[in-house]
Amino acid sequence: MNGSLLWPFLFGFVAAAAGGAAVLALLRGLRLQQHAYEDAPETHQKKTGTPTMGGVVFVLALLPLAFSPGLPLAVQTFFVVAACGAIGFCDDFLSIRRGKNQGLRARTKFLASALVAVLFLRLCSDSNAIFPRDVLFHAGTTTIAAPHWLWLLLGICAITGTIHAVNLTDGLDGLATGAAIPPLAVMAYAAGSAGVFVPQEAALLGVGACFGFLLYNRHPAKMFMGDTGSLALGALLSSVAILSGQMLLLILVGGVFVAEALSVIVQVAYFKASGGKRIFRMSPLHHHFELGGWPETKVTGMFWAASLGCSLLGLALVR
Repeated sequence: MNGSLLWPFLFGFVAAAAGGAAVLALLRGLRLQQHAYEDAPETHQKKTGTPTMGGVVFVLALLPLAFSPGLPLAVQTFFVVAACGAIGFCDDFLSIRRGKNQGLRARTKFLASALVAVLFLRLCSDSNAIFPRDVLFHAGTTTIAAPHWLWLLLGICAITGTIHAVNLTDGLDGLATGAAIPPLAVMAYAAGSAGVFVPQEAALLGVGACFGFLLYNRHPAKMFMGDTGSLALGALLSSVAILSGQMLLLILVGGVFVAEALSVIVQVAYFKASGGKRIFRMSPLHHHFELGGWPETKVTGMFWAASLGCSLLGLALVR
């Protein structure tokens, strides 16, 4: 990693590590604590009382973009991450205030995130700096582009789908945090190959922030990211993919998040169609393995390895 790439990574790591310590103390002082989901495996009940909303450090790590209006698309990237983090913050706050894992309605979160996605894509479209424009995938001499209206539609789907998939994945200590590192790293490489500086810097800031946050979020977690963090992290991953011209690649490198979301969709659809039968012991997918007797750390490690494998396949495509 050359010096120009090292600095964003180091800033993200220090911002999350140092900021995480301050955030953790603040969350403990304000008693902003997690309430375990009532239908989660029994082992999760001991997680009640753990400080949550720690994912605000992901927004803090991207602050350099907010103060770089001269860099094309820097402010827009910070906007989508911070706005989605704010939606997650509202969800977390309501859950804590109500004393149970029930914040914003799923429909409300979806519509709010879709609105943020529309605003982000319109702001990017109005900028003459966006490159590669309307590109869905780019590798060497291979480029897959789309009409602008389709690019906008797929961009909305990419952002809303990714943030909710990351949100579903955030169910075990360090799971979503560690699983996000390989795809962010691949997107940083892809952005550099396309000559797009801001998405590359944003992705590297995110990689550093994830490593820094793991100091508090690895098992046994001292702090959870909450929806504040999962929505912000999903927005970061999807936005850098869009601005790097790698929206289709996101499906592969984010394979763990895709699998988690699909497991919920398939489970619900089959449950309704079969009159109450289930395919998985529980969804999202990581709960299926938990209920099969796997220790939490083993499930997390397997999902981290799967994310790395998917990301390496994605890297091979764009190299």
